[in-house]
Amino acid sequence: MAKKKARELVLPIVHEIKDYTSDFLKNDEPRHSFVYPDYIKHNLKHQLRDYQKQSLYNLNYTQKDDHVASRFNQLLFHMATGSGKTDVMAADILYFYHEFGYQNFLFVVNTNAVIAKTRENMLNVQSPKYLFSQPLSIDGETIELREVTRFPTNIEPGVIYLRLTTIQTLANELNTPRENGLTYGDLEKQKLIILADEAHHFSAGTKSKADQKNKNKTWEYVLDRIRQANKANRQLEFTATIDLNNEFIYEKYRDKIIFQYDLKEFQNAGYSKKIARLQANADDNEKMLNAVLLSQYRKRMAIQAGVKDFKPVILFKSNKKDVSKAARDQFLTMMDRLTAEDLAQFIAKQLQTTQSSTLRQAYTYYQTVDMGSLVRELQRDFQPLNTINVNDTRSDGILGDLNNFHNLNTLEEPSNPFRAIFAVVKLSEGWDVLNLYDIVRIGKQPITSTQTNSEAQLIGRGARYNPFVYEDATSFTRRFDHSTPELQILESLHYHTINNKKYIDNLTKSFEAMQLQVEDDKDFDILTTTVKKSFKKSDVYQYGKLYYNDVEDVPESEYNGLAKYGVPVAELPAVNIETATLEATAFDTQNVAGMNETRLVKIDDALVKKAMARNPFFRFNTMKKYMPTLNSISEFMYDAQWLGQLKEIQATVSTGSDTVLSRETQLLVVEKYLAYIQRMLIMNYKRQRGTNKFIGLPIKEVVQDYQKRVPVNYSNAGIHELIQTYDYKRAPWFVYNEAIVDKLERSLIELIQGYVEELQNKYKDVYFIRSDERNTKLKLHEFADNVSHYAGFLPDFVLYLANESYIYQIYIEPKGTQLLDQDQWKENLLTSISPESVDIIGENGQVKLYGVKFYVDGDARQVRQSIQNIALN
Repeated sequence: MAKKKARELVLPIVHEIKDYTSDFLKNDEPRHSFVYPDYIKHNLKHQLRDYQKQSLYNLNYTQKDDHVASRFNQLLFHMATGSGKTDVMAADILYFYHEFGYQNFLFVVNTNAVIAKTRENMLNVQSPKYLFSQPLSIDGETIELREVTRFPTNIEPGVIYLRLTTIQTLANELNTPRENGLTYGDLEKQKLIILADEAHHFSAGTKSKADQKNKNKTWEYVLDRIRQANKANRQLEFTATIDLNNEFIYEKYRDKIIFQYDLKEFQNAGYSKKIARLQANADDNEKMLNAVLLSQYRKRMAIQAGVKDFKPVILFKSNKKDVSKAARDQFLTMMDRLTAEDLAQFIAKQLQTTQSSTLRQAYTYYQTVDMGSLVRELQRDFQPLNTINVNDTRSDGILGDLNNFHNLNTLEEPSNPFRAIFAVVKLSEGWDVLNLYDIVRIGKQPITSTQTNSEAQLIGRGARYNPFVYEDATSFTRRFDHSTPELQILESLHYHTINNKKYIDNLTKSFEAMQLQVEDDKDFDILTTTVKKSFKKSDVYQYGKLYYNDVEDVPESEYNGLAKYGVPVAELPAVNIETATLEATAFDTQNVAGMNETRLVKIDDALVKKAMARNPFFRFNTMKKYMPTLNSISEFMYDAQWLGQLKEIQATVSTGSDTVLSRETQLLVVEKYLAYIQRMLIMNYKRQRGTNKFIGLPIKEVVQDYQKRVPVNYSNAGIHELIQTYDYKRAPWFVYNEAIVDKLERSLIELIQGYVEELQNKYKDVYFIRSDERNTKLKLHEFADNVSHYAGFLPDFVLYLANESYIYQIYIEPKGTQLLDQDQWKENLLTSISPESVDIIGENGQVKLYGVKFYVDGDARQVRQSIQNIALN
C-alpha cells in the first residue's frame, strides 16, 4: 500500500525572503547585500555556520522592513536538534543591540534546566560553554552582559540586560504582582526582545479549538501580552519540534516562520554523528556489557588515531526511577565480578552470533588483546566513581539537580570522570552533551508511539557532533564517512534496543517523522584483508620503504598573486547565476538539471569598484591580512598578478535570458566571482606546500592488515562504485590476500596481472601495493612550480619493482571520468614525480620514483604503456 502523501506546508515568509534574495533589481538595497557583520563575528567564540548566517540574513530582512511592527514582531526559527540555536540567539542579541539599540532581553523557557544551561552559555565567563569572546566589545566600546530580575528604569550605556526565567515563574509574577516583581506596567516603558526557547511548549492554547476557550490561562497569552505592551517589542521563538502537521499550529506559525533548517539537512551536511541501531533480544546485562566493550573500543581506536582526551560516554536509559537505580547496582556488580575468562567467553560467543558489523569489528579486535589487561582497564574506567545516577521524574529534567547539572554539563571536559550515566530520561531539553556515543534501553518499557517519539528525540540530541582534534585540526562536521571503520566509529552513535517488530515499526515511524536518518547496523559489512605471510618474510617487507614528500610553510613573500591562492588567473573565469525554478520531489537524491546558456560579460572598472564596495572583505585593511604583499587597492584591481587580467567572465544563465545582460546582472556576476576569490584567499593563506624532498617510511609499518566498512545496499551506487572483496591468495605479487576494491580498481589490478610475468622476468621483486587509507602520512603534496592545491592526497596503488641495480616505485591512481576535471591537479602532481625532479632523503640514487597519469576505464590514458616505458625499456 502506498504511503499517504503528506500535505505541503507552505511557509510564505521563507519563500518571500528567497525570492527577494534572488531579485537582482534589489541589489542596491542594503538589506539585500547584508553580510555576516564583524561586530558579531569578533564577539562570538564559535563562528556561525553558513546556515546560521542565513538565519541572521533572514532576521535582518524582516527587521529592516517598513512594516516590521505589524508583520514581523513575532518570529519563529525552526531549527534541527543540535544545530546551534543558542549560538543564533547570542548573535541575535548582538544584532538587536547594535542595529536598533535594544538593551533588554527576556529569555523564557519551560524548564529550570535550560535556564541553568543558558546562564552558563550567556553569563558565566568561566564556563567552557560560554558563547561570547572576552572582552565583549563593539565599535571600541566594552559591552557588559548583566543578569537582572527587573529591567532598570535608567538604562546604562554599554550594558545588555538579560532576564532568565521559566514561563511558569513569569506568568505567576505578572499575574500576581508583588514587590520587586516584574509587572506588565514595567514592560510598557521600554522596548525589549523576548527570546522564547523550546517554543513548542508555548502553543497549548492553539492546539485545538477546545483549548482556545481557556486561552487567557495559557502561557502563550502571557507572551502575547508582553509583546503587545510596546509596539517596539519583538518575540523570537526557537524550536526543533514544532508540530506543523497540526492545522491550528500551522495556521499560527505559517507566516511567522522565517527560517527552517530540518534534521535531514543537518545530518546530510555532516554536522551530526552517524546514527546506527543495534537491536537484540538480549538481557540487560548482555546489552550493558556490549555497550561497555563498544565504548572502550571507541576509546582505544581514538588513542590509536592520536586523538587525545577522547572520552566516549554511555547513557543507560530506563523509564522508572527504581529500575534505573537497580540497573546501576546491577552494572557495578557485573563489572566488579568480571574475569578474563568470562570476558573471553562472552566475546567469543558474541562474535559467533552477532549480526552487527560494528560489534563484530570490535570483538575481532579484542581477540588480539590480553584479556586480563582489558578487564583491569574496564574495571578502572567504569568504577563506581565514574558512573552516575540521575533522574528526570520532576519537571526540571535530568539537569534539575545543580550537582547533576554541573556533572552532566561538563561531560566533554577531560577532568570530568563520568563514563556511564543511568537516568530516567524523557526529552531532556537543554542537555548538550557532545561525547555521548551509546544509548542503551534498559528494562521493560512501553512500545507506544509516544514512547518511541521521546526516544527518537533523545537520539537526535545525542547525535550532536563531537568536534575532537585529529591530526592537529578540529572539525565541526564528519570527516571519516569514506575512511576506515576504525575512524568511522569515532563519529557514530549507537542506540542499543530491543528486537520487537511492533516497537521497531513505531521507532522507525518516529525517526521518519523527525526526518532522523538511522541506519540498521546490519546494513553494513566489514570487509577484511590480511598481508600475505610470504610478503612478510620478504626483504622488501622487512627493509623496504614507501615514500612521501615533506612539506614547508609558504613564505609570506610568495603570496604575490591570485595564482598562489589557487585562482587560475590566466583562464576565463566562470560563474553560475542560473535562476530557473526546478521541481523535484522532496527527497529526490538525484540532481535536477535545468536548461541553461552562457553569456560573456565584459568587465570594466565601474563594475569591479562597485562589486568590491558592496563586499566588506574588500576593504584594504581586511585584504592586507590575507594578501601581505599587496600595497594598494589599485594594485589589486590592475596588476596582472591580481585582477589585471580579468577582462571577461563567462556567466551561466537560464535559457531565455536577455542576449545582453542588464547592468544589475553584470554586477551580480562580478560579485559572485569576487566572492569566489574571497573564499580562495581565506582558505589558502598560511598553508603548507609540498617540497621535492621525499622521505621513506618502513613498509612493515604501513602495510598491515586492515578492514573497510561498506554498505550492503548499493541502490544508489554506480557500477564502478561497488566495493567488494576479491581473492588474490594465489597472486604472490599482490601483497594482500584479498583486494577490497571497486570495479575500476579491480580492472587496474587485472591490467597489472596481465603483464606481471613480463615484469618478473626483469625484476627480482614485483609487488603491487594497495594503499591503506589510514596511512595519511604517505600523502603526496604538490611541489612543482606554482603550487595551487595545498591538500595532499594518497594514491591508491604503488607498483614496487626491484632488481640488483634499482628500486622503482610507481604511483598509480584510478579515477572515474566524472572526477577527471576536478582532480586534474592530482594527475599533474603524479606526472611531476620523476627521478630528475625529486630528491630522496637518505638514499644513494638507487631508488627511482615515478607517477603516471590517471588510470581510467579501458586504460584510455595508456597507463600500461607508461609503466612499460618506465620499467621495461
